[in-house]
Amino acid sequence: MNAVRPIEFCEQVTRSRARNFWYGIRLLPPPKRHALAAVYAMSRRIDDAGDDDLPLEDRWARLSEIDASLVRVHPASDDPVLAALGIAASRFPLPLGAFSDLVSGVRMDLEGTTYATFDDLVVYCRRVAGSVGRLSLAVFGSDRMPEAEPLADDLGVAMQLTNILRDVREDLERGRVYVPGEDLDRFGVAPSALSGPPRPATVSLLRDQAERALAWFRRGLRLLDHLDRRSAACAGAMAGIYVRLLRRIESGPGEVLARRVSVPAWEKAWVAGLSLTRSGPALARVAGGVPA
Repeated sequence: MNAVRPIEFCEQVTRSRARNFWYGIRLLPPPKRHALAAVYAMSRRIDDAGDDDLPLEDRWARLSEIDASLVRVHPASDDPVLAALGIAASRFPLPLGAFSDLVSGVRMDLEGTTYATFDDLVVYCRRVAGSVGRLSLAVFGSDRMPEAEPLADDLGVAMQLTNILRDVREDLERGRVYVPGEDLDRFGVAPSALSGPPRPATVSLLRDQAERALAWFRRGLRLLDHLDRRSAACAGAMAGIYVRLLRRIESGPGEVLARRVSVPAWEKAWVAGLSLTRSGPALARVAGGVPA
């Protein structure tokens, strides 16, 4: 198989399915960009298997097939995603087992797992997003990996907490509630109130969840000091877009109960472009005004 084709396939998947992610990875030199596109394409495959409209047993089977396929990661694979990952793994120390963590997280969705406490939710977030953070860090590289690894995991958790807030209404329609039960009880909010007209208690709950996510970003953004300039720009651009989304939710929590909140394309491009000109704490500020 021509090595270019699986890479092109994965980049097309990333451009079309993860525009926020693409704004960041296009700042990288080609080998790292290609590797992260492969990481995303496999992550997307796993997520789609859990969210498909197929019967539940078929989704379980599909996840098992994907998990089993990870032993066949090889540049010569006939599967373009496995081939692209094989190319990436030949260049970078990818922890391929992290994809199995992601599969485990998606299985939690299929099981209808609910989260009594925030600590319970963190387990889920580390599986579905911290895993991608660890894979990304393997591509970025760092001369201080012991310090960088937990920060990459924390940054992944921060992004997933933002996704949960953005998608709170859509998730409820699928029968999924990720807001911890202890927080719902603390604000006196029933799960059904996460859709429909905003109520004062629900708005306060969502603002509280946004503030918690920002705290995770404050920790995770310290990762940028452990990366080379282009890798820091990539991570900073992706995080910056998410922080700006989170700031929108924080300023108008009721909006997520009515529609999908997003960051306009011009602002995403601005964050990505500015990320290339900054480093360290200054880049963390560009990433959304979160102090490093």
